[in-house]
Amino acid sequence: MEARGKASGGLWRHRDFLLLWGGQTVSEMGSAVTQLALPLTAVVLLNASTFGVGLLTAAATLAFAVIALPAGALVDRRAKRGVMIACDAARLLIIASVPVAWAAGVLTMAQLYVVAIAAGVCTVFFDVSYQSYLPSLLRTEHLMDGNGKLGASQSFAQLAGPGLGGGLVGAFGAAGAMTADAVSYAVSVASLLGIRHREAREEPSGDGPARPSLRADIAEGLRFVLGHPILRKVVACTGTANLFGSASTAVEIIFLIRVLGVPPAYTGLVFAVAAVGGVAGGVLSGRIARRVGSARVIWFSVLVLGAPQLLAAFAWPGWGVALYPVGFAFMFFSAVVYNVAQVSYRQTVCPPRLMGRMNAATRWIVWGTMPLGGVIGGALGTAIGVRPTLAIGLAGSWAAGFWVYFSPLRRLRDVPSADPAPAPR
Repeated sequence: MEARGKASGGLWRHRDFLLLWGGQTVSEMGSAVTQLALPLTAVVLLNASTFGVGLLTAAATLAFAVIALPAGALVDRRAKRGVMIACDAARLLIIASVPVAWAAGVLTMAQLYVVAIAAGVCTVFFDVSYQSYLPSLLRTEHLMDGNGKLGASQSFAQLAGPGLGGGLVGAFGAAGAMTADAVSYAVSVASLLGIRHREAREEPSGDGPARPSLRADIAEGLRFVLGHPILRKVVACTGTANLFGSASTAVEIIFLIRVLGVPPAYTGLVFAVAAVGGVAGGVLSGRIARRVGSARVIWFSVLVLGAPQLLAAFAWPGWGVALYPVGFAFMFFSAVVYNVAQVSYRQTVCPPRLMGRMNAATRWIVWGTMPLGGVIGGALGTAIGVRPTLAIGLAGSWAAGFWVYFSPLRRLRDVPSADPAPAPR
């Protein structure tokens, strides 16, 4: 078993982390293509309505509201790397079904909904395993660096992926472009298979019950998250931001194409320019956390660094389109800095045996708001218009930062080395 980190050389000499990082960078690029191509398939090829696109956005995150809690308990009982491999293999087949169906002339909105839901189920198990596996792979002092590098890769994928996606959409059509995502999952599977590290698994005691019930495991994870005076505020902030963010996401493609008049093949370029902010956030997150404070940066990133995101709602056709990527560049920058800080905080304060359940309980709440946000965005876009809906979504996701500002976190500069919270009851 490989050591969890190196005293010298840092993560650049950590073979297993580099395999994980490389595979996920490719996979994130493929997912960024699908993030653009799936709604474009609905809008351009199947002429979906505003509400229909909102439902598709909701379907992609529905699984987090339905199965995240039991997923966490199940992940804590299994080798997380194996779960990740199985999920990526399944997502390869699920995503590949879209270009196959389009080539056969049988693609429907119903299939897109099924694909979004099924891929979402796999994403639930993968993400819970992923965030729970990293602390076993890295030393605590390397978590911020590791999360920062992974966050930078995710943002780089959002930078390069939509541009690549726009080119693929122009060359092969919206449905055909999703083939790139299927290939990226194959690369991720290969990288995961090459990792040597195996996390330690806690076995049940031999003189008691073989294992607590699934319900008891789920309840323990929820109690830890909701009973922690800072974690519950972080969860409230992230859940609120995701609710409003999903409302804006539900109308962003329609806003670009039907309001701003951006050609479908160029929408990827707009998203790519905006994603530069996310790359910068991943690269600079550690430096900003050291200057501002590893605890203080959690609210600072949302309320201060994220305020200019509101500019995106004021974009207009012509050169005014530039306000959209500028606003979203600030949003991506602040979001990556925030996520690196709050994920590292969660991984630091959580006992290893609860890691999967803590991440699942957190994801159940913060991602569980996203399907509702997608439905709300589609409904509001139909009722009051696309631009006002986008403005409400951006303003709400920014104001979510007040949850953590008005919390014990405001009195801390840095994350304590030990969990200050009382043990959950």
